Amino acid sequence: MRRSLAVFFVVFALAMPAFAAIDPVERLGDPALEARARALSKELRCLVCQNQSIDDSEAELARDLRTLVRERIAAGDSDEAVLDYVVDRYGEFVLMTPRFEPSTWALWLGPLAALLVGGGIAVFVLRRQRARAVEPQLTPEEAARVAVLMDENGPDASR
Repeated sequence: MRRSLAVFFVVFALAMPAFAAIDPVERLGDPALEARARALSKELRCLVCQNQSIDDSEAELARDLRTLVRERIAAGDSDEAVLDYVVDRYGEFVLMTPRFEPSTWALWLGPLAALLVGGGIAVFVLRRQRARAVEPQLTPEEAARVAVLMDENGPDASR
């Protein structure tokens, strides 16, 4: 009995994404328009949850945004026009994937810059360590002194 109950809960938990937050009242009559609305809803961030799209969120503001998206699509707006309208009202943060614009260059290029700087530092440190690992050359006086010491001890002196 416990095992079947556990299986039920696992299956239910895995099926949760299938139970979208969208009410049947929100759905558009045309399946093509509804598919566009769902795709756009996945691109917009819930401003309450912040780590969920409005398609996945059950927050009241997400429901309002889903309704807004469907109204704009029903009015004949293109996908880009709908996104522009929502961004104009709520700012770039509402996009799950920010646009590549001058205001977001740091966001897009920052990780690459950090990787390049870190790689440059690693190369610099490794080259310095390699340069230190090389034994220094003996001066001619030091080489002569080593030769004298080696001759005094002889090859059999170490036994």
